Amino acid sequence: MAKDNFEEKLESAKVILETLMKPEITLADSVKAYEKGMKELSAAQKMLEEATIKIQEIKNS
Repeated sequence: MAKDNFEEKLESAKVILETLMKPEITLADSVKAYEKGMKELSAAQKMLEEATIKIQEIKNS
């Protein structure tokens, strides 16, 4: 299921971080989880930047 909002992306990244902290995770699985987590955080960052731009535009109008 695609996560389309900021809060869901952050929650997904949090779950991934918890997975990465498990001592029994394999190296291969940790690399996959890290990659997925970074994608979620990158998408959340983009959403945050877009929201900041919109707020700035509202302030300037």
